[in-house]
Amino acid sequence: MTQTQSAPPATWSPAAPAGTAVQAPAPGPARRGAVARWFDGTPGRMRAFLILAAAMSVVFGLAAAQGFQQSDGALQRAQDNAAQLVRIQAIHTNLVSANADATNAFLVGGLEPPGQRQQFVDSLAAAAGLIAEAATAQPADRDALGALNKTLITYEGLIEQARANNRQGLPIGSQYLKDANSVLQNDSLPLVKALVDANEKRVGTEFDGVGYGTIWVIAGGVLTLLIFALTLRWLARRTHRYLNVPIAAGGVLVLLTTVIGGVLLAGASSAANDTNHGAYDRTVGLSRARIAAYDARSNESLTLIARGSGDSFDKAYNASAGQVDEQLGKLAGTDNALQGLWGDYKSIHDKLRSTDAKDGDWESAVAMAIGHDPKFNAVDAFKQFDSTSDQRLQEASSAVQGKLGDARTGLAPLGWLGLAVGIAAALLVAWGMSQRLEEYR
Repeated sequence: MTQTQSAPPATWSPAAPAGTAVQAPAPGPARRGAVARWFDGTPGRMRAFLILAAAMSVVFGLAAAQGFQQSDGALQRAQDNAAQLVRIQAIHTNLVSANADATNAFLVGGLEPPGQRQQFVDSLAAAAGLIAEAATAQPADRDALGALNKTLITYEGLIEQARANNRQGLPIGSQYLKDANSVLQNDSLPLVKALVDANEKRVGTEFDGVGYGTIWVIAGGVLTLLIFALTLRWLARRTHRYLNVPIAAGGVLVLLTTVIGGVLLAGASSAANDTNHGAYDRTVGLSRARIAAYDARSNESLTLIARGSGDSFDKAYNASAGQVDEQLGKLAGTDNALQGLWGDYKSIHDKLRSTDAKDGDWESAVAMAIGHDPKFNAVDAFKQFDSTSDQRLQEASSAVQGKLGDARTGLAPLGWLGLAVGIAAALLVAWGMSQRLEEYR
């Protein structure tokens, strides 16, 4: 007789108190491993490589877009800041030009020549207009430009007092003229020079920044090609198919974009560098030479106005003339005509100073300074230098804008094209890897 084994007695457990939440069972191993199983085995590793290569393709597209945008933006800012620098230097030139006209006209005595008076008025008006234009173009310069504008109001008032007294033959007019010159030299021009320095630094920073775009494209391209190479190598070893055409095509797209983009951006960087050390340096040098020349011209007149006590003005003339020589010396071999014109003016100045200081003939020296001497005419000689240097400056400034504009051509659209290439490469990776994944279904 077979004995039937009884089931074990059921164990009693107390029911959960009313209102107590019942905890859901913790996720089991099957749930926790669902994601991990998606990357298990050869199919899982294919998915991992697919995600890595596709993501890197998109990153490359973004890097290419950023690289082209970086170079294009740097070139645009270099153009804008170079234009602002030219404005500031034009303000400087107009101020020292107005001062040169005012001091030279003062030597005539009485009612100054109408043409020279008009040049003074035009120069100050041009400076005021450029101040307003520069403040709009570069907000960072607004405070300094506002302070500069206030100093010009003081300067112009002192010049008007000097003129009024000079017309009446009152000696105090020369003191007002010296005070006006002091305001210009000690209050106005330091502000202008600070603005020039700030804009020169901005231009230099942007010229340096043009080359950074190349780094973005090449670094992104090399990293992406490395991922593609690892992906293709792994596929070849696992599937024994030595070439996955879609993925290889994506790699070729990345390679071509890297090479072509790198060459184009390197060309833009080279063009910017050539402009920096060519037309831009020439623009800065010519502006500095013109500013120093006008300052020298003012000090020439002030030396004569001081009548025997103008040693400080004569020293200031020599310092300014030395700056002109230095700046023109940097252009040696490219603009001998301009150096010759400056030399002609200096020769007349030397004759003028010799006539005044050595011969004691102040009236004849003044005649040379105001253009009344038919043989030694400082006015005509300086005008020749002034007009020629102004023409050279306009040409150099236009060349800077033109060359930088040419270097920017096509960079922005190519950046968007680089992004499209990255997306296309990612799609090719997905296509190529999906072909292999189908074999495991």
